Amino acid sequence: MAATSEDPHSLGELARVVVLGARIVRRQERGKPTARLEARVDRIRAQAEAREAARAKARKKK
Repeated sequence: MAATSEDPHSLGELARVVVLGARIVRRQERGKPTARLEARVDRIRAQAEAREAARAKARKKK
C-alpha cells in the first residue's frame, strides 16, 4: 500500500530508503564508496514504481 496517493512507495520502503540515505551520507563523510548502497535505493524505487504502474494498468483494464 502506498504511503500517499501520489507516492508509489510503501511505508516500509520509505523507511528503508531513509535509513540507506543516512548510511550513504555517513559513508560519504568518511570518504568511503557508496555505489552499492545507492544501487539498493535505486532498486527499491524501481520496484515500487513498477508495482504501482502494474496496479494502475490493472485498474484501467476494469
